Amino acid sequence: MKRGMTLKATESVKNYPSSLRMYTNYATREIKKVCKEIGPRASGTENERKAQEHFKEEMKTCADDVQLEEFEMHKYAFMGWVVIDGISMLLALLFSFLKMPVVSLVLAVVALVCLFAEFLMYWEFLDPFFPKAISTNVIGKRKPTGEVKRRIIFAGHVDSSYEWTYTHLGGKALLFAVGIYAVVGMFFVLIVSIISVIKGGAVNAEFTGFVSVLRYAQLAFIPGFIAVLFFTNFKLPVDGANDNLTGCTTAIAVLKFLEDNDIRFENTEVCALTAGSEEAGLRGSRAYTKRHLKELQEIETVYFGMDTLRDFEDMAIYSRDMTGTVKTDPRVCALMKKGAEMAGLDLPYSSVYIGASDAAAVTKLGVPAATLAAMNPGPPKYYHTRDDKADILIPKTVEKGLDICLQSLFLYDEQGLKESY
Repeated sequence: MKRGMTLKATESVKNYPSSLRMYTNYATREIKKVCKEIGPRASGTENERKAQEHFKEEMKTCADDVQLEEFEMHKYAFMGWVVIDGISMLLALLFSFLKMPVVSLVLAVVALVCLFAEFLMYWEFLDPFFPKAISTNVIGKRKPTGEVKRRIIFAGHVDSSYEWTYTHLGGKALLFAVGIYAVVGMFFVLIVSIISVIKGGAVNAEFTGFVSVLRYAQLAFIPGFIAVLFFTNFKLPVDGANDNLTGCTTAIAVLKFLEDNDIRFENTEVCALTAGSEEAGLRGSRAYTKRHLKELQEIETVYFGMDTLRDFEDMAIYSRDMTGTVKTDPRVCALMKKGAEMAGLDLPYSSVYIGASDAAAVTKLGVPAATLAAMNPGPPKYYHTRDDKADILIPKTVEKGLDICLQSLFLYDEQGLKESY
């Protein structure tokens, strides 16, 4: 940091509240510009790259080193499992009535494995079956005045989702109704297939009594299996103004704040990462972390993820991620919580109950990470729908997110990564 400057963000400039508003305005203007001039940015598409090229140029004004890095991903593989599951379950019912329950059993197992591998664990399980594409990450680094002894990465993802049909048509009620209906059906068909194989044989099976009733009961789930075929509208990528241009522009605003106020820390490197292909299964953050894992582990590094800074009352620190299966770093969570406290908020710890954020991929690779988010966990009506436009931004939430980032940054420079602050 500049000689003689305090260690608190609020005292780093003369009128800190005014500066927060100025850089919040910068962040929201950037979001509106990207939405208007580039539009939706599905993973691995030309528009995603255009947005990254734009953010690269923005970072050049406030970072010492900016790199755009390409990585290979497979389009549609992540959400493609839903279609595969719907087809598999419909075929399972067909083979059940062709008196081949063993085939039904195999298809039901395939469907459940896809659900587990892609949705719960975010493995790149189905990638070989889908077309390749090139996605990008952009990383901007603001160097310290001396030796780099610690590093903090403020990160968001630049890509936007394809529309989720049932969130758009009926909000969370319809979304969960379709999802639960189909998943219950998958397990029901699996159980019926197992019973059928045991009672009637693998093929050319004859069924009577209770087993026959069960086989006909499976037909009740046909609407659910058909419905999931249309779960994702791959023809309609959304604007993704809140999810997650808010995270990207806030990360860049941190660097802008430092540059415009001539602030450099003595030993802390400050980075902004706009990751690609988060909506394709966290591919971008995983690719960046894998590529730089050695340097990220050689020097203490904190990954400060931000996702959907919109719903002020729902702002939280995600201490668990990936449908609750991944525990994010408690030290990063403590840093965020103290930073929020310094910004005037007592934020709760929460979990990504269904789905995941980039911090989960980074955590699983051994780099300390957590996510700050402000989204109704419902999920809200705008989540992954055409409603996620720039005109529903809530600037005060973006401003508070930026405030927490800056408070946490100055605290991290002063004290490093600790169990508590």
